[in-house]
Amino acid sequence: MKVIVDLDVCQAHGDCVVAAPEIFDLGEEDDVVTVINPEPGEELRAAAERAEQDCPVTAIRIED
Repeated sequence: MKVIVDLDVCQAHGDCVVAAPEIFDLGEEDDVVTVINPEPGEELRAAAERAEQDCPVTAIRIED
């Protein structure tokens, strides 16, 4: 699985960080979401899918 954030769409709400802190991080000074684990293992699939669903601007995409 590959996790992708469209930074042109992302507004740094941080819902993804709450849903999957093992995958996403939010910069403290620049308010930019970073994918810290772009290819997480299957054990994190539920968290990644939750982050994708929780994103209010649909900036997250999961590819298999």
